[in-house]
Amino acid sequence: MNTPSQGRVVVVGVGAITSQGPTAEDLWLGASQGQVAIRPVEHMSMDGYRTRLAGEVVAGHSPKHDVGYPTGFNDRALDFALIAAEEAMGSVGLGNDAVPAERWGVVLGTCNAGLLSARHWYLAREHGEPVDPRVLLFTPPQAIAEALAGAFGVCGPVLSVNTACAAGANAIGYAADLIRSGRADAVLAGGTDALSDVLVAGFNSLESLSPVPAAPYSKDRQGLSLGEGSGMLVLVRADLARELGRPILAEVAGLGLSADGYHATAPRPDGTGAARAIQAALRSAGRAAEDVVYVNSHGTGTAKNDPAETMAMKVGLGDASRSVAVSSTKSMIGHLLGAAGAVEAIVTVKAIEEQLAPPTASFTAGDPDCDLDYTPNVARRLDIGVAMSNNFAFGGANASLVLTRDASPPATPTTDRVVITGVGVLSSAGVGTEVLREAFANDRRCTTDESGARVGRVPLDVGEYLTTKARRRMDRLGIFSVVAARLALQDAGLTLDDGNRTRVGTVLGTGIGPMDTIEAFARPLFESGPRAANPALFPNTVYNAATGQVSMHVGAVGPTTTVTTGHAAGAGALAYAFDILSRDEADGMLAIAADTLTDTVIDAYGEIGPLTTDGFGLAEAGIAVLLERAGVAAARGASPRAELLGYGIASDGRGVGRWDRDGHGVERALRDALERAGLRPSDVAAVWTNTVGLPDVDDPEDLALARLFEGSAAPPRFAPKRLFGEPIGAGAPLALAVATAGEMDGPALVVSSSLGGTHIGLVLGPVR
Repeated sequence: MNTPSQGRVVVVGVGAITSQGPTAEDLWLGASQGQVAIRPVEHMSMDGYRTRLAGEVVAGHSPKHDVGYPTGFNDRALDFALIAAEEAMGSVGLGNDAVPAERWGVVLGTCNAGLLSARHWYLAREHGEPVDPRVLLFTPPQAIAEALAGAFGVCGPVLSVNTACAAGANAIGYAADLIRSGRADAVLAGGTDALSDVLVAGFNSLESLSPVPAAPYSKDRQGLSLGEGSGMLVLVRADLARELGRPILAEVAGLGLSADGYHATAPRPDGTGAARAIQAALRSAGRAAEDVVYVNSHGTGTAKNDPAETMAMKVGLGDASRSVAVSSTKSMIGHLLGAAGAVEAIVTVKAIEEQLAPPTASFTAGDPDCDLDYTPNVARRLDIGVAMSNNFAFGGANASLVLTRDASPPATPTTDRVVITGVGVLSSAGVGTEVLREAFANDRRCTTDESGARVGRVPLDVGEYLTTKARRRMDRLGIFSVVAARLALQDAGLTLDDGNRTRVGTVLGTGIGPMDTIEAFARPLFESGPRAANPALFPNTVYNAATGQVSMHVGAVGPTTTVTTGHAAGAGALAYAFDILSRDEADGMLAIAADTLTDTVIDAYGEIGPLTTDGFGLAEAGIAVLLERAGVAAARGASPRAELLGYGIASDGRGVGRWDRDGHGVERALRDALERAGLRPSDVAAVWTNTVGLPDVDDPEDLALARLFEGSAAPPRFAPKRLFGEPIGAGAPLALAVATAGEMDGPALVVSSSLGGTHIGLVLGPVR
């Protein structure tokens, strides 16, 4: 096992494809010269919108790697990620001889993921045209991460995050944390997104688009410009970079996350939510506000965002905000959504490397509410030792990165054990842990036949938990998340108030996201054009909208993120929450896992194949687990259900939808989890398996468990999904809820896998 390290994490390679060109050097050259690459869009119709402009990637660029697309189809978002990754990886030359495959990771941030893949499948079906159902495998965010893993043979942690416009920055910070915690030696991290009619129509319906290139912070600004592309960075342990003789471009010194808990789209006007992300990033980097010389801002150009971000910098940096140079890269390439944070981090890295603050282009007269130094129109030479890159998203998700030139020993966190103090359950068995436990104890199958498919629905009377007014802007994913979170807090006996709400955060794990809202928004658009786009629905089409609803309705405004690790998303949420608490970045974390079903989702699974297999049932669920630092829980007199002792992550590295049939990835994840928990296989009292009734999924797990317990008495295995259905991203929290509903006989191992070869093992134990 590689032990946790609080050492430095550095950037040794970058790659990008944007409207400035197909390389990171093109991006930097354009950004540093104030070159605006926001122009008329050519590859799709822009009829019916307020603008015809965007930061479009020009045609003619294709990735070198084959990821197994169905014949005649390519997804632009995945292609962009591959092109950027090929440049980043090619620039560093770190093959498996330098860093073993098991010590490489991937963290991918995106907002729309494979939306174009889903659109292609959906419209073909609607028009009665033949379509290869395998195109659906490229739809979820995790598919892009696993495609990158397959392309480069990555077998360590392979993860995806979807915090909308903050996803790229979140991914880079998360990747650095994985290296510091000893889970990887090198990580390919970044973000990607592509333009689509769904995306443009959504922002058009909000009246956010500018008819001319965006002019952030200017008094006469008219809105934002959209863009597309990808940015990818190679992060490595600093000592390893030196040992291998790789040039260091910059250091990723700290990440700060926070929730506004204010509004679905508008930022908190006083900037306090985003300011907490800025301050958290500085704390984790061990730096003071006075150290910051340059800020690459979110800088969208909208009426509400620019003043709110200005306030956030004033609150977050204090008096030092008056002396920093600030600039918006979006003024030159548009808003790249989930890729924005990654591309802007690359610009920030280059600013440090070249000691040059790039400008804010198209700047005219200053807005009285935006009164900082925005580096108007012309780059400026500066001695940049410490820089920040800020990204703020729908749902009030905020992310700030601190990037530095000089060696900077990170702050040393106060570590503590992590305990489970509350669980809230919405499952096919009903509402609450008791009904779940009863169904499991009585071997009651909770799925029913729906047109030949086994389906498990949540029987929820929403009116018992939320008023009509409270749920007015929520979709089913948001409702599940909010109700489950409230049940978990109630179970834990924890009330959130002004004294603790900033120290309790949220992390949502979802495999397929808000599909009911995405369908409801897109269907009229496809049928009737841009005018049919509903502005009330669009904000809920982002994966992290449900997390934002939890922050608003429950009051938890600490660190927030959304992980999208496919069918292992719930396990990913628990793992990320564990890390945040272990580093003392929060006192408590609501790890929520939720996925909902629509007829289209069920049809999609049926076309891929699983629903035709006997024994497999598809289900929806909403599970919330409150995890707390043990000392905090003890101080308030909580009675924990169990302790989360550790976790492990490994991947097969085979690509989209492909597994190692021998289960070696599963085995590595479980062995790592046990080792980090300080246990041997013989210590395990129970295994809660990922068994779903699919031989391609179950057989590798069986082989892995046989090897894990070879030579010792195998503990009993339990397969809750055979009763409750496959709840997509909520499988691991569902197993945790059953496992901790009564007295535990000893340590328990929970197994979770995506359908693309990413595996997570969790170790639970009785409270010590």
